[in-house]
Amino acid sequence: MPRQPHEGPTANRRTILGAAAAGAIASATGGIGGAQTAQAQSGPAADPRPVIIRRPGKAQDALTALGLGTFLTFDLLPGANRDHLRDITKTYLDAGVGVVDTSPLYGTGEVSTGAFLSAFGATDRVFISNKIWSTGDFLADESHALQSFEQSLTRLWRSRMELMFCHSLVNVDVALPILRAWKKEGRIRYVGASHHENPYHPILADLVERDQLDFVQVNYSIFNRGAEDRLLKAAADKGVGVFVNMALEKGRLHKVVGNQPVPDFAREFGATTWAQFFIKWVMSNPAVTTVLTGTSNPAHAVENVATLRGPLPDQAMRQRMVRHMEGIAGFNTLSSLPWYPDKQAQYQGIIRRAQAQLRQRLT
Repeated sequence: MPRQPHEGPTANRRTILGAAAAGAIASATGGIGGAQTAQAQSGPAADPRPVIIRRPGKAQDALTALGLGTFLTFDLLPGANRDHLRDITKTYLDAGVGVVDTSPLYGTGEVSTGAFLSAFGATDRVFISNKIWSTGDFLADESHALQSFEQSLTRLWRSRMELMFCHSLVNVDVALPILRAWKKEGRIRYVGASHHENPYHPILADLVERDQLDFVQVNYSIFNRGAEDRLLKAAADKGVGVFVNMALEKGRLHKVVGNQPVPDFAREFGATTWAQFFIKWVMSNPAVTTVLTGTSNPAHAVENVATLRGPLPDQAMRQRMVRHMEGIAGFNTLSSLPWYPDKQAQYQGIIRRAQAQLRQRLT
């Protein structure tokens, strides 16, 4: 697999996709589908190398290869201090990240996302992907979906959304026609479907192969390579954009490697931390459009955004990376670990509160 070239900035103010840093604004140079980056004066975006961007065949936009994910990490209890999330958002924007993924299903995640993007003047300069998983009271009724969508627009200070996913394929046969109608009406630009478990890959692949989607969101990592069997190939053939979730396996990859050093050969593609090692492995698959990464730690955000520039591993290196991981004890049984091992206490938002309350009711 050859290393991926960096596409040049070709402009589109609507879709920043090479975000401005230090308050600078990406400027338009005409047409749809490009990105222009104003360089930061300091911090991660001071790196003069261009951001890595991808252009899915069915999309008119150039998207940054790294995106900000907000599941659990951006969900906090009302009144909790959110300064660290503000810093994380700024780090991603300053580094050139132009894609943000959120959802009304992520507790207070949308509220935090909308507030920070607005504060940084980036509301209309990022490509936002969002989700629905409710449709209506009866077949073809869109009342619940529309209510959820309008609530998302309000929380995110938006008049429309770039991309809407049918979350976890819930009621997908009804949800996708609704999303296609919204696309035709100009409410959204692209239609997608998402999941985070391997048994649903064939359904996603079938939707891709039948030209039902513009984008797909799927779990994919150096450990879990199941999406390669059919889904990623189908997406590449059809020009469907691919957003990846769980590239870091919800903290489980870091749990497995522990305090072991990053292998010396990782320097060949610019990875100095394990997060960069794992993210760059996923990002280097040419079928992947954007790797979604979330964190509640500002220092980890700095690590993550460094993957947006510089070389990526080629096919031979990707195979070497897999072989290295397979030699680490516990790697092959990683799936037996809980999500976010040793970090459960860090993610205490309304989702975790509701889950705890439900467990109490069942005991």
